[in-house]
Amino acid sequence: MSDPRPETGSAESDTGDRESGDRGPRNANSVSGNAFHGPAAFQVGDHNTQNIHHHVAHTAATLDPLDTTADELARVVGAQWQEEAGLRRLLEPAPLPVRWRVSERKVAGRVVGATGEGAGRARFEPLPGLGPSTRERLRDGGGLRELHAVYGGLASGRLLLVGAPAAGKTAAAVLLLLDALVHRAAQAAPADRARVPVPVLLSLDGWNPGEDTAVDWAADRLTRQYTLFHGKGGRARARQLLEQGRISLFLDGLDEVTGKLRGAMVSALETAPFRLVLVSRAKEAVLTAKKARLGGALAVEIQPVRPVDAAGYLLNRLPSTPSPAWQRLTGRLLTETGPLAAGPLAAALTGPLAIALLRDVYGDDDPVDELLDTARFPNRAAVENHLLDHAVVAAYTRRPGHPRPRYSARTAERTLRYLAARLTQEGAYDLRWWHTPGWTGHRPRLIAVWIVSTVVCGPPGTVMAWSLYPTPLVGVIGVLSAIGGGYGVACRVAEFSEPQPLSSAGWRDIFTPETVRSGIGQWLFVGTGLCLLLPLLFHPGPPIWLLYLVTLPIGFSELLVTGRGHKILSGTPFLSAGSGRRYDKVREGFARPQVVDTRSVGPMDVWRHHIGLRLFLGLLTGFALALYIGPIIAWAQGPLLGAMFALTAALWTGATSVLVGNLAVATTLTAVQLHFEEGTPVRLMHFLEDARRRNLLRATGPFYQFRHARLQERLAARSAP
Repeated sequence: MSDPRPETGSAESDTGDRESGDRGPRNANSVSGNAFHGPAAFQVGDHNTQNIHHHVAHTAATLDPLDTTADELARVVGAQWQEEAGLRRLLEPAPLPVRWRVSERKVAGRVVGATGEGAGRARFEPLPGLGPSTRERLRDGGGLRELHAVYGGLASGRLLLVGAPAAGKTAAAVLLLLDALVHRAAQAAPADRARVPVPVLLSLDGWNPGEDTAVDWAADRLTRQYTLFHGKGGRARARQLLEQGRISLFLDGLDEVTGKLRGAMVSALETAPFRLVLVSRAKEAVLTAKKARLGGALAVEIQPVRPVDAAGYLLNRLPSTPSPAWQRLTGRLLTETGPLAAGPLAAALTGPLAIALLRDVYGDDDPVDELLDTARFPNRAAVENHLLDHAVVAAYTRRPGHPRPRYSARTAERTLRYLAARLTQEGAYDLRWWHTPGWTGHRPRLIAVWIVSTVVCGPPGTVMAWSLYPTPLVGVIGVLSAIGGGYGVACRVAEFSEPQPLSSAGWRDIFTPETVRSGIGQWLFVGTGLCLLLPLLFHPGPPIWLLYLVTLPIGFSELLVTGRGHKILSGTPFLSAGSGRRYDKVREGFARPQVVDTRSVGPMDVWRHHIGLRLFLGLLTGFALALYIGPIIAWAQGPLLGAMFALTAALWTGATSVLVGNLAVATTLTAVQLHFEEGTPVRLMHFLEDARRRNLLRATGPFYQFRHARLQERLAARSAP
């Protein structure tokens, strides 16, 4: 889980209205565009990933715990969005400029209501190092630097970022977020840094204002998305940061929720105690304002890219002497003074998405000047559709100096079309990988699991029964029991056909010092009690080593039920006591405290957690049950019978908790089924991550989204029969 996302910008565009913007030089002391004072940062490897080394100069006596939490959150958010911006190619040299003006649309109130001029004390004081935003300063608009000054100096603390589809709104928000982090890190005095909120970008999807306040919802999202807030007191710390204005929220996707919810969200956000940047398409923002208007908000509108800026961006990514085709195209753009004068091409290149796609689709020697043919491309939509139609093929075409793509362009396009069609059918933009088992009929998976469970788990039980009572009837009963037991295991497959809640926890959340001590204490208590009691009842009693051996699983079950692994034991005989809700308070008390090694949680992180840690714990549960049963029977009836009982218990418990009780396993089985039914890759999660690396998808928390809503819509339309 739990995971948010975020130039003087590139020509890159993102999902929904997730586009690119403009980014200039950041700071003389910055590393890859970010400055850090206190913690020292250096950048290594691919994809602009940062490794952070902490050198804390404050003493424990003077350090406010919330200051530490805020600084750590700023580090994690910076690393997260630095990597994401690199994947979206938003931080390349000479990116497209972000330009904005105060919107004239009826989406907000009077400007003076946002600047607070003449209204006495402002709701939010200007951030350290910035002056108040005034009508005079807002009159001429500006670029990204001026946008950050508006964000940090606005008395109302409410900024509404609007624009046309594919105008670069989300990318501008990402770049603004990174600039806000740089500004925060540049404050040398801890007191000044504490006054600068940590910007966090979240998607509005999934919030119901009728059930949760803005603070409650945001605290839950932060808890799920950042490991910093996992464990004991994590949600409380997130709430404190929000309530004290130590976090500012950049909220994307207002245009992607239903109209009724949009109005409720805006109303709920009006009293939020933190600074707010709300991103939306202009059309949906106008419709929302008719029902609910964000009080005190300043609406700024991202301006179209000028032809000369588009030409400059393209020339910076071409050889010093471009081919004649590229010279004709860029020359046309450079000689035009307005987007309409250059025809359909320049009209399409007013948005960062089309500009980025143009460079992706056409190589240095390709006939890019064909786009100037108004007979083939009579309007803006024709140009955009042509570029979108070739985006996937371009991303999966081998480039000189780059490794061969792991998937063919044909497979990639077929898969992405299928995914786009499914999301569009559901009216969604978020690809929740754990919901994919509901995309196909569960019957093939049920039959496959039934056969595997019966074949693998049935023979030990049948052989065991036959060894006790070697009669034909027992053999028949054993076989039928194996078939029935396999069917019982397989029936759990059907549960995943319905949307499942996504649970996630790292090994530190499960094996906390408190849970380990509790497990050891339970083991020693029960084992010692049996050592004292059984000799009074049996003579001779079992050996002491056997009693401590067979009670070891009880300590293991105590460890899991008092931590975040309690659901793994659900339904397991003898070991599941305490896995119900009545132990929730115990689990909260034993939860892991804050750790320094924190990170944001992405889709692959959560999937690997389920396919790795939870898979291992499920197998360990089967082994624990075998250890609980096997030695006792071996001591009483003989080693062979004890081994068979142990093997049977381990196999059936492992099949129940691992094979069909694991979200990642269910998703993997679904991917195999989709491979045969739809021709998608067998390793679907790896394909999704590869598509993200190729900038066709993006990660937002634990789920994926298409790079841009237009790409999803176009792929879905082309998948229709």
